[in-house]
Amino acid sequence: MKTFIYIFLVCLSTSVFAQKKPSDYFKNSKTKVLVVGSFHFDYPNLDAHKTNKEDQVDVLSPKAAKEVTELVEYIKRFKPTKITIEAWPSWNANQKLKEYNEGKHRDKRDERYQLAMRIANELKINELFSIDAESILDDLEKHFGKTDSAFFKNLSKDYDFRSDDPISQQFIAFYKSSEPKNFKSLLDTFTYMNSKESHQYGYGAYLSGDFKLREYDGADMLALYWYSRNLRMFRNIQNIPHNGEDRILVIAGNGHAAVLRQLFTSSAEYDFTEFSSLK
Repeated sequence: MKTFIYIFLVCLSTSVFAQKKPSDYFKNSKTKVLVVGSFHFDYPNLDAHKTNKEDQVDVLSPKAAKEVTELVEYIKRFKPTKITIEAWPSWNANQKLKEYNEGKHRDKRDERYQLAMRIANELKINELFSIDAESILDDLEKHFGKTDSAFFKNLSKDYDFRSDDPISQQFIAFYKSSEPKNFKSLLDTFTYMNSKESHQYGYGAYLSGDFKLREYDGADMLALYWYSRNLRMFRNIQNIPHNGEDRILVIAGNGHAAVLRQLFTSSAEYDFTEFSSLK
C-alpha cells in the first residue's frame, strides 16, 4: 500500500511540474513595440497637470536641442519600422512629414516634429500613423446629448481633475517632480517617465479623486472617456498592417503611455520593449 501511495505521489508531482506556463501557449511571432510617453514639448497645457511658464523647457534652445538629439539617437536604437503618433487624422501627419523632409517645420516645438518626424526622416520612414481617437462618451453626446442633455450634465458634474483629497495631492507632487527641470537631461526625464513604476502610478492616478464621484459617476466617466479613448487608440494600432518582423514605435502623451503599457503587456499579439532596455 505504501508503495502504491509513493508511486501515486510521484506521478502527481510529475504532472504538476510538467504543467506548461501560460506563456508557453503563445509562441506565435510577436510584433515588438516601444511606447515612448512624452510631455508635450509645446506646452498646450490641455492636460490635468499644467506646467508653469518658468518650469517649461524650450526644446529649441541650444542646450535642450542637444538633449533632443541625444534622446532621438537613443530611441533610434529600437530600429522602428513603423511610427505612430498621438494625432487626429485631420492633422494630416503625412503631408507634414513630406514638408518636414523638404526642410520645413524644423522650428516647431511639438514632439511630433522634434521626435517622430525627425526619427522618421533619419531612418527613411515615409509614413506616420495617427492613432488618436474620440471616446464612446463623445459619440454618445453627439447622438443623444441634445435629447438627454441632463443625463450627461449630471454624469460629468464636477469631473474636472481638481480634487483636493490627500491622494490627489500626492499625485500633484509626483507630477511636479517628473518635470524636466528636475533632471540633468531629457533622456533622463524620459527614462524616469517611462519606467514601469512611473507608469504604474500614472495609471493609478485615475483611480482616485474624481473616480470616487457619487456612487458610480466617476467610474463611469473614466470608462466612457479615458479608458474608451485609449482602447480605441490601441485598436487603431492593431489596425496598422504588421507582422512579426515589424517594430512599432508609439509616441504619445505619458498619460496614454501608462494605459497603453497595460494593454501591450497583456496582449498576446505584441512584445513590449522597456524604454530603459535600449541602453
